[in-house]
Amino acid sequence: MSEGLIHFINARLVDPASNYDGPGEVLVAGDLIRAVGPSLPRHPEARIINCDGHALMPGLIDLHVSTGEPGEEQRETLATAGKAAVAGGVTTMVLQPDTHHVIDDAALIDFITRRGRDQSPARVLAAGALTVGLKGERIAELGLMAEAGAVMFTNADKPIISTRTMQRCLSYATAFDGLIASRPQDPFLSEGGMMNMGELASRLGLSGIAVAAETIAANRDIQLAELTGAKLLIDMISAEATLHRIQAAKAQGLDVSASVSVHHLTLNENDLGDYRTFAKLSPPLRTEQDRLALVDGVRSGLIDVIVSGHDPRPAEEKRLPFDEAAFGASALETVLPAALLLYHEGLIELLDLIRALTIGPAQLLGLPQGRIEAGAPADLIVVDLGFPIRFDASRMVSKSRNSPYDGRTMQGKVLSTWVGGKPVFTAAE
Repeated sequence: MSEGLIHFINARLVDPASNYDGPGEVLVAGDLIRAVGPSLPRHPEARIINCDGHALMPGLIDLHVSTGEPGEEQRETLATAGKAAVAGGVTTMVLQPDTHHVIDDAALIDFITRRGRDQSPARVLAAGALTVGLKGERIAELGLMAEAGAVMFTNADKPIISTRTMQRCLSYATAFDGLIASRPQDPFLSEGGMMNMGELASRLGLSGIAVAAETIAANRDIQLAELTGAKLLIDMISAEATLHRIQAAKAQGLDVSASVSVHHLTLNENDLGDYRTFAKLSPPLRTEQDRLALVDGVRSGLIDVIVSGHDPRPAEEKRLPFDEAAFGASALETVLPAALLLYHEGLIELLDLIRALTIGPAQLLGLPQGRIEAGAPADLIVVDLGFPIRFDASRMVSKSRNSPYDGRTMQGKVLSTWVGGKPVFTAAE
């Protein structure tokens, strides 16, 4: 086989970048896609991959992944996160900076990038911390981190209380066209909260987090983006009310985008059930009305990106009374089958769904991935869209096997994952 030629045949090509969903073939040469078409000439030395009518789509790009490395490897390492990612069809993951050793300087960005290349079968990119130590006080060296390879900047789930500091962060980022992601959460309104504020929280006797905690913070940062002209991602939104502000910002022509976790598209506060700590998430699961509004936001394109929100926690941090248990769930392996629930339920077209998982995040970061076209990186996944699965968290690849989908029936199985033209995952028969 010359040039590492790989010929995918009998595929259902699902490529939101070209708005195409139909039969086709793809020829890969080395680490790039060479040709795409309804029927391509056979090369005698090419390896043939028969997709048997299954979907061939771009590998997923996940903009919100937390691991424990460096410093808390008992939660997750880059190696275990990478293996979980490719098992779930994620070929590029952007790591949050909120590790034990905060990713707040160029040396650590370089370390994460190099360590990712060495340890992870998925591509690893790093988000740099907005402030030193995520303390919300002194602005980190954003420009130097960008030069070292940081693709975006965030203070993760540590709100920047000072409006002046947030304004300075946004202004700084405009100097190099950097993207700032803001987790909208007013720290005073959300302090001590365990779940969505409302009737269910009262019935369960748990402290609630008001939607206003999200909308107030989002509104502040959107106004600062207007003031500075910065690129702003409102990250991991959970409420319908936040969507209205994002819609207004986009109508104004502001460079504002939005992301949502797959959990908030497929679950609601009732999934907490009888104090199910595996569904204790940040931001909290909201009402069914909020969930359906978020789904509509993805369908309409108002929400640009779907993320996993992967935040693995060891069992000893989750198997506790609800108010003591940690927030978070392992999600790299469930982001695709969970998202496909929306497609199978007829709530969203496949192209619109996959767009928010591929070309949407790629365009936001200016990445060449996320599309099936000649010259693009050969990051591809083959997916049996209709394969029924009963999700078993005990069989997760992730080091921390906690998931709100444990025991849930879903459809969609990743059959194989390819990164740079190389097979990095093949499903067991």
